[in-house]
Amino acid sequence: MKKKNILIISSTMRKGGNSEILAENFKKGAEEKGHIVEIVYLRNYNINFCRGCLYCQKEHKCVINDDAKLLLDKFKNADAIVFATPVYYYTMCGQLKNFLDRMNPVFAMKYNFKEIYLLASCADEEESAINIILKEIEGWISCFEDVKLMGHLCATNVTNVKDILSNENIINKAITMGKNA
Repeated sequence: MKKKNILIISSTMRKGGNSEILAENFKKGAEEKGHIVEIVYLRNYNINFCRGCLYCQKEHKCVINDDAKLLLDKFKNADAIVFATPVYYYTMCGQLKNFLDRMNPVFAMKYNFKEIYLLASCADEEESAINIILKEIEGWISCFEDVKLMGHLCATNVTNVKDILSNENIINKAITMGKNA
């Protein structure tokens, strides 16, 4: 089995939040299988909004001088990328959407990632609460050759950390997903 370089993008602003717990358990499973895993916590970075100037498509870098440039190489060099997000109004959180927009330079570059995973947490009781996020991620994936959504996991009916921590089934699913990455 090839050892993979897996990058997890945790987009919650709450340290120790539900989607972050999913990310950490995915990491645990992936590391048990011998993969190299890094979690990037977007709350620790200053990432401004994309200006839509498309400079990055010609020059392979962004005109905005912020922390997004620190993440670009990690992103394009990962074999697999995991997006972890809380569900806000039935969509991904703004921090993740902003991050994806700012990774636009990768579109015109050579990149390694072929596998995408989605981890989400929501207060809604139905897993269908992530249907819009799945469409958004699939739309983003469609911009890249040979990249596939390999799996998704939604922790439903979680409003606080004790809800997710007491749900062994969802924790085990995150670990298993990591092991299968």
